[in-house]
Amino acid sequence: MPTSSFLPIKCILFDLDGTLLDTAADLVAALNAVLCAEGREPYTLAQARHTVSHGSIGMLELAFGREQTAAELARRREVFLDYYQANISCHSRLFEAMPDVLAALEGDNIPWGIVTNKPEYLTFPLLTALDLHRRPRCIIGGDTLAVAKPHPQPLWLAAEQCGVAPQHCLYIGDAERDIVAGRAAGMKTLIAEWGYLNPNNEHHDWPADGSIASPADILAWLN
Repeated sequence: MPTSSFLPIKCILFDLDGTLLDTAADLVAALNAVLCAEGREPYTLAQARHTVSHGSIGMLELAFGREQTAAELARRREVFLDYYQANISCHSRLFEAMPDVLAALEGDNIPWGIVTNKPEYLTFPLLTALDLHRRPRCIIGGDTLAVAKPHPQPLWLAAEQCGVAPQHCLYIGDAERDIVAGRAAGMKTLIAEWGYLNPNNEHHDWPADGSIASPADILAWLN
C-alpha cells in the first residue's frame, strides 16, 4: 500500500483482458470451437477462466497439454483466433463497477489508457464493438512495438502518449507480467483480484504495490 514517499497518481493504465474487460466467455468459446473440431469435450467457463490472461497459447496448452507439436499448436491456434476474431464481442463487457470508475477518472480529467499483449488487429475491433475506442488516451497493443510485456517499453510509450511521467502512473493488471512490467517502468502497480488469477493464490508473491478486490477500490486506493 502507499507509503509516505508515495507520489501522486496522475494517470491510470489498465491491462485489457481480465482487468478492464471481462472477455473470458468469448475466449473460452474460441477454445471450445477448437475442441469441438477435434471431437473433444468442451471446457466450462469456470474450468478455463484462470488461463485467459495467458492468451491463446496458454489456453490451448490447458486443453491439449504442452506435449503437442509446434505444427499442432499452430493449426489449433489458427482455428482459435479465426473463431475469436469472428465472435470477439458476443459476451465481453466492462467489469462491474468499471464504468463508474472510468467516468470518475474522466470527470476529474485523469487520463487513462490500455496496455495489453493482445495484438492490435483484435484489440481495436473489440474496443470499437464496445464503443470504448475513443475514450482511452492511449491504446498500446501487444504488437504496437517490437517488444511486449513484461518489457517496460509499452508502458513507457503509454506514459508518453498520456503526457505523464512514469512515476506518476499506476498500472493495474491480473498477470505477473503486468506487475513486472509496471515495476520495471517505474510505475506503481496494483493486482486486479477480479481478474483471471490462478486459484492457488500465487499472485500474493508478485511484487506489486497493492492488491484490490474490485474496480471500485481503484478510486478509494487513489484517495
